[in-house]
Formats: sequence, C-alpha cells, structure tokens
Amino acid sequence: MTSPDSRRRRTVLQAGGTLLLSVLAPSSARAAQILAVRVWPADEYTRVTLENDSNLKVSHFTVSNPERLVVDIEDLDLNPTLRELVAKIQSNDPYIRQVRVGQNRPGVVRLVFDLKEEIRPQVFTLAPAGQYQHRLVFDLYPVHEPDPIAELIRKGQWSDELAQPSLADSGRQGAPATVDPKDGKPLPQTTRMITIALDPGHGGEDPGAIGRGGSREKDVVLAIAQRLKRKIEEQPNMRVMLTRDADYFVPLHVRVQKARKVQADLFVSIHADAFVEPTARGASVFALSEKGASSTAARWLARKENAADLIGGVNIQTKDRQLASVLLDLSTTAQISDSLKLGKAVLAEIGGINRLHKGAVEQAGFAVLKAPDIPSILIETAFISNPEEEAKLTDNAYQEQMATAILNGIRKYFAKNPPLAKGRMT
Repeated sequence: MTSPDSRRRRTVLQAGGTLLLSVLAPSSARAAQILAVRVWPADEYTRVTLENDSNLKVSHFTVSNPERLVVDIEDLDLNPTLRELVAKIQSNDPYIRQVRVGQNRPGVVRLVFDLKEEIRPQVFTLAPAGQYQHRLVFDLYPVHEPDPIAELIRKGQWSDELAQPSLADSGRQGAPATVDPKDGKPLPQTTRMITIALDPGHGGEDPGAIGRGGSREKDVVLAIAQRLKRKIEEQPNMRVMLTRDADYFVPLHVRVQKARKVQADLFVSIHADAFVEPTARGASVFALSEKGASSTAARWLARKENAADLIGGVNIQTKDRQLASVLLDLSTTAQISDSLKLGKAVLAEIGGINRLHKGAVEQAGFAVLKAPDIPSILIETAFISNPEEEAKLTDNAYQEQMATAILNGIRKYFAKNPPLAKGRMT
C-alpha cells in the first residue's frame, strides 16, 4: 500500500516534470502581424493590400443577394492596423460599399466586403519585393469589364470619318494647320483618325522612383500624361487612350494589351528616371532592342523598369503566359525601325526644353515596348533623383512644356510617316 507521503512526492515530481516540459517545449507559432493596409480604387478594378510579416493562409467565397466577398485569414489576430481598413473604404469606391472586420474564431480573422455589384475576385499572396514585406492582395474585378473602344465612343473620341479637311478648307477656324508652325514645312493630310496610347509608368502599389523631396514618379508621370492627353484631344485627327488614368497598378503585359485593343498607332510610355548618384540629369528616349541593350545604363534601366510587376504585384496564377510569350517573340524589325524614327523625332523636341542625358535614342529589352505591331517608345522625362530636376518635374510649366514637346515629336513623326490603313488587331 502506498503511503500518503510517497503519493505526495509523486504529485510534486509530476508537477515539476510538467513545468519542465512547458519550459523546454517550443511555444506555439506566433500569430502573423498586419503591418499596413492599402486600398487602390479604380474603374477597372479595386485592389486591397494587407502587408504582413509572414505568408498568410487564406480562403474566400462570394455570397449573393446582397453581393458580398467573405475572406478568412488563418493564424491571425485582429490588431489596430487591420481595423484601419474599415475607414479606408471611400464612398466613391466603384465596387466596395463597406468592409467589416472581426475575429471570427480564435486565430482566424474574417473580412466581409459588402459590394456594389457582382465581382470576380482574385485573391493571392506576394513574396517580399522592393520596400514591401509579404502581401495578401484582393483584386476585385467587375464581372462585365468595360470595353476600351466603347469607352472612347462614349467619350466622343472614336470616329472613322475623315479627320482632316481638304487643303481648301484649311483656312477655316478650327481647321488643322497644313504646315508645321515651327519650320513651315507641309504636314500630311491624314485619311483616318490616329490613335495614341499613353502609358504613365508605375502606379498603385508601385510608386516608381522617389525624389529627395518626396516626389513620386507615379504621380509626376500621370500628371504629364494627362496634360499630353488634353493636348492630343485638341488635335482634330487624333484620339488618345491612357493605360491608367488614376493611381492604380497595371501589369506591363496588360498595358500592351490595352494599346492593341484600341488599335493604337503609337505607344508612348512616360517615366521619370532615377540613379544612385544625384548628379545624373537629362531626358532620354528608349526603343526596344532585338540584340541587347545599346549601353550598360540602358540595360540597367530596362531591368529596373521590368521589375515593376514584382513591386506592383502581378497575380502569377492568372497572368496570360501565352500572350506574354507571343509579345516577347514577335517584336519585329519593322516595329523597332518605326520606334526609332518616332523616338528620334520626340528626342529632338525634348532637347529644346531640357538637356539630354544621351543625344541618341537608346535601346534595351523593355517589356512594355514589346507590342509586335505598334511603334513604341519609353520617355524618361528627367531624373527625379536629381533635386534640380525633381523641382522641374513637379513644376506645372515644365510639365506643360514636356507634354507639348512630346506632341510636337509625334506630329513630326507622322509628317514623315503617314499612318496606313489598319485592319483590326487580334
């Protein structure tokens, strides 16, 4: 028979063993922490980003009547940063009415997005890139996506009527000039509307380069593109499409797709350069290269610009790899030749308002310039990393001058290379 003392000793030993095990055993996995929440509303889609310190496990489903998106995130506890998401949904968001955030059960946070219409959600994670840690992304696309040509028609910018009057009509008020106002040389009479695709670089999650004064490339180039858009719209024979018209991210291959969908005659991507040395300065124009970069600097810049998809955040699972490979493989010698002509005309005009970083059009493997059937250039309007040039880039007068110079270069290009009749692109 066991004595009371021995039973007491065994109990103490067991308790001590349990304590020892609790000290030596590894603690349960720490819950992930939400570091930042961001919302990027746009007509095309709304993106919600949760930046966190680890890769999150997530599941989601949609509910109808009323339309909702429900998201469950595991191994996560509700924190004040995540609660901020509620206040970040604006009343003018095209797709989200409001969001509710709560601790659904221990270790699981539930987000419920109350929607304004039926959406097609894409939910995916992104590995750390650039300045960001892990990200959980919700892209909310409308089920019925807007047709870009229908949008141009709605805005009154799509007409197949003859754009230019006859030479006899050229003296009428509002008729286009038949000679270049700068050099007096005749301009061609086009037989159809010219479509220009303008591509303000970066956007949304991807700020692009940031100047010492805090100016962001994505804001500067959008402002220049919008000024240029207005100037192009004043031309009686031109119409224009922006690949983005607000602060949201557009993948590189989607920018090219958009240009092809509206049968663009030209593609002009607008950027503001940066370099490690603040003394670097000047504007540049780039075209695609078939055989490699024309300089080490051009190769470095192309690699940096091509990384925009990593920073901006592309959903790899849904990216159209087949189309992307076609665009990589079918860039033609003719397209590059026309791009160089366009680049030369634009570079000459830009040289009148700012010093040039290089006196000739450079070439490199920029992904955004790989439309096989559209002459395409990338313009670095100035070095935002140079304090002097950063001040220029944020100056209204300089932005106007840059927009005018680019337009004059485009007009000069068409003066020597009249647009041909085009069949619909696939």
